[in-house]
Amino acid sequence: MNKIIPSNIKENVEKALSFYPELSNTSIEFKIKRNIKKSTMQAQPKWDFLWKSRKNKSYIILISSKFKIENKEFNTLDIPSEVFIGWIGHELGHILDYENKSKFDLILFGIKYLFSQKSIKAAERTADTFAVAHGMAHYILATKNFILNHATISEKYKSRIIKYYMSPEEIMELVEKE
Repeated sequence: MNKIIPSNIKENVEKALSFYPELSNTSIEFKIKRNIKKSTMQAQPKWDFLWKSRKNKSYIILISSKFKIENKEFNTLDIPSEVFIGWIGHELGHILDYENKSKFDLILFGIKYLFSQKSIKAAERTADTFAVAHGMAHYILATKNFILNHATISEKYKSRIIKYYMSPEEIMELVEKE
């Protein structure tokens, strides 16, 4: 009972969680929000990490109910399941990364993420790497391909994905190394 998951996404979230058995005892709340700035999904520690012990940290994954890219609006809950699972898998990669950080490291990470493009790129690539290492390559590729090959998604948004995240080719190289 350490996972709070809305019923309309439960099946897909549980599928993504199945790739991360080490997070089975980690408290994670999945919350659908009306809008998240600059993001479709966002994983973060809950603020109580400042006074809780390292093993009792809890997290929240915010999921935007809709995301707008240029003039095209998508209902996040209507995207293909494998794309949604990939997106959640990527966010779980962030949580796995956070699990290894001390309180001070998490605070420093948050500050760097806000102000450094290099830190954003490192964090996003780390999350992708964790997801691929956990057997989620198919889902991560589905998510990338959904974004990069969708005709109505702007080149500006695609450029952001290319800039900060692993490319499909890099993901395939990771798979081949395993």
